[in-house]
Amino acid sequence: MAFSSSLSFIALALLLSLSFCCVNSTAKFDELFQPYWAADHFSFDGDAVNMKLDNYSGAGFSSKSKYMFGRVNIQIKLVEGDSAGTVTAFYMSSDGPKHHEFDFEFLGNTSGEPYIVQTNVYVNGVGNREQRLNLWFDPTKDFHTYSILWNQRQVVFLVDETPIRVHSNLEHKGIPFPKDQAMGVYSSIWNADDWATQGGRVKTDWTHAPFVATYRAFEINGCECPVSTADSDNAKRCAKVGGWWDQPVLSELNVHQSHQLIWVRANHMIYDYCSDSGRFPSVPVECEHHRH
Repeated sequence: MAFSSSLSFIALALLLSLSFCCVNSTAKFDELFQPYWAADHFSFDGDAVNMKLDNYSGAGFSSKSKYMFGRVNIQIKLVEGDSAGTVTAFYMSSDGPKHHEFDFEFLGNTSGEPYIVQTNVYVNGVGNREQRLNLWFDPTKDFHTYSILWNQRQVVFLVDETPIRVHSNLEHKGIPFPKDQAMGVYSSIWNADDWATQGGRVKTDWTHAPFVATYRAFEINGCECPVSTADSDNAKRCAKVGGWWDQPVLSELNVHQSHQLIWVRANHMIYDYCSDSGRFPSVPVECEHHRH
């Protein structure tokens, strides 16, 4: 029995390592992605990609394929110095007016102030689920890994393997969950000085342009969905494919991850839509049931 228990523990540890480590770690940008906006605002330095914003244009890239369930990791070094008014985004999104979307948005700041990351979740075209937190490190000094894990039970946003947000499947409570539309993976940098920094009070200082975000270590491990296949057929196939992302151990955070999320919320969260009675006189229904 002790030998059997040890094997079970080893198998669990191996599953976790496969789920949360470097799949496709050597994948280069052009194997997975392509510029979709302002290709002349890209430059390449080995396996790193620089994307810039200047007073002529921002820029963006998108994945060549779409996916349903899995995990995406990208390492980003954010805009240094005075980046007020700028937004660097990393997100997944489907198409159409009733799309699903999972957002990381990094809001630029004036020099010396902490960087703010805003996350949001859209379901059937409806967002308004913003959370904001101060990062516990300077994201402009080195690369950090930003990840989205998506399966039939939850969506998890992670920073350097630390979960910062969980959006749980609450369909049993009558709340829609995004699991029926294939999503592309995107990143962009643009000027949003009407809202990005201190609610738009601080504008972009173009004397600091160009504003450059740098990317590397592109990883996508999920159920790839052919464009020619209907979303309903992709959803059935990806739900039945038996991917690692739907293993029971990934249906919710483990104890350590739950403690990490509690620490993030207690020490770094500065805004949660669930607590904004000005915007939502009645608490949004999913907020009443989410444990995190």
